[in-house]
Amino acid sequence: MGKFIRWLFSLILIGLVGLAIYTWAMLNWSYGSGERAGYVQKFSHRGFICKTWEGELAMVSMPGTMSEKFFFTVPEEAVAQKINANLGKKVALKYSQHIGLPSTCFGDTEYFVYDVSVLEE
Repeated sequence: MGKFIRWLFSLILIGLVGLAIYTWAMLNWSYGSGERAGYVQKFSHRGFICKTWEGELAMVSMPGTMSEKFFFTVPEEAVAQKINANLGKKVALKYSQHIGLPSTCFGDTEYFVYDVSVLEE
């Protein structure tokens, strides 16, 4: 019985290490990146255990047309504070896309904003 328990423990440990390596790789490797411009219309700090900043950017291509929504996550507190300070202004959000994360603990979306700049109207 002791040999089975050691084997089972080893299998579980290998699985956890594999999951940790996979998660680290997905957080540090970017599938894509880009920039979106518009008005942040919703931005909140939410979650039960893992608190994340989640937002919604309204992108308007032409006056009078329906706005397209871009949902994003902000992992860094400094960037979140910069967005909060510029609510209501037209901004450009620089983001990287991280696909395949094993949990929503890192954010509700796969688009992680890492910089924001205010645009002149």
